[in-house]
Amino acid sequence: MIYKDDLMRAIAGQNRGLEASDTDKTAILSAIARLEDRNPTPRPLEAPALLDGNWRLLYTTSRELLNIDRFPFYNLGEIYQCIRLEDRKIYNIAQLQGLPYLDGLISVAAQFTPTSPVRVTVKFQRFVVGLQRAINYRNPNQFINALESSQKFLALDSQIQSDRQGWLDITYLDETLRIGRGNVGSVFVLAKA
Repeated sequence: MIYKDDLMRAIAGQNRGLEASDTDKTAILSAIARLEDRNPTPRPLEAPALLDGNWRLLYTTSRELLNIDRFPFYNLGEIYQCIRLEDRKIYNIAQLQGLPYLDGLISVAAQFTPTSPVRVTVKFQRFVVGLQRAINYRNPNQFINALESSQKFLALDSQIQSDRQGWLDITYLDETLRIGRGNVGSVFVLAKA
């Protein structure tokens, strides 16, 4: 699809948005809007075979995520959003690359509730920050299994005792690409991992 190719070219070399200039951001948002207008899955929450699984972040306007790159001695590595429809859970996992043997990890687990065929409300539940070696992190699936076993990690690992919620609209979904828009105006472009 030509519009998908246009978007992929626009985000290439932007380091998930960290390297995007204002001109780049305008072009990328325009390419996203053109692709959203051709969404092949208008009811994404009713398409579990497409939506469920691990998604790797390609581009975002989320300052919250992009600011993770400002940790001293660390660079932002891969970011994943893992969706488990059956359990109504979302896991956000950001890998941090730093000094040898000191790679880090930031993760937030949340419960979601569908509120329309495209929107979910999200309630954040658990926050884990630590060194990948101390957490024994190997990949998103292994880490999620450990989280769900109620394992406590040798890290900052806490339940979130807040009513903090957000929402996410899934505005484009196909076999390999997902676009979402969040409640604070952020846009997310993700590829199936």
